[in-house]
Amino acid sequence: MTTPAANPIDVLLVEDDPGDELMTREAFEDNRIGNTLHVVRDGEEALDFLYRRGEHTGAPRPDLILLDLNLPKYDGRQVLEKIKSDPELSHIPVVVLTTSAAEEDILRSYKLHANAYVTKPVDLDQFIAAVRQIDDFWVQVVRLPRHGL
Repeated sequence: MTTPAANPIDVLLVEDDPGDELMTREAFEDNRIGNTLHVVRDGEEALDFLYRRGEHTGAPRPDLILLDLNLPKYDGRQVLEKIKSDPELSHIPVVVLTTSAAEEDILRSYKLHANAYVTKPVDLDQFIAAVRQIDDFWVQVVRLPRHGL
């Protein structure tokens, strides 16, 4: 059962593939909840966003992070490890959203305290449906900590 009136959240998408970014944007826009999707394209930019450095000085603290594993500069595993080892960031749920179905990637992600691991479907409609389900679950089903707590 879902909550009828969910509050919109800030979602940080860490994704270097423009096609996957576009599909994720489409899935969020098609959903009825007005979440704000922020996009960064590599691990270094993700950390700049989270630590509000450089061009991301005024960035909001995301309520949810969708993290690809295979990224330039710092890979997703390094970003995940940094997030979950920092007391200021560790409460933010991280959903690994990646093409890898390798058991070692799944196990390592959970050992680094990922909140969920989703393998990106290859089919466009299935990909959009998976992102919508992630959005629905994290916005309407679960309770997220509020900013500043």
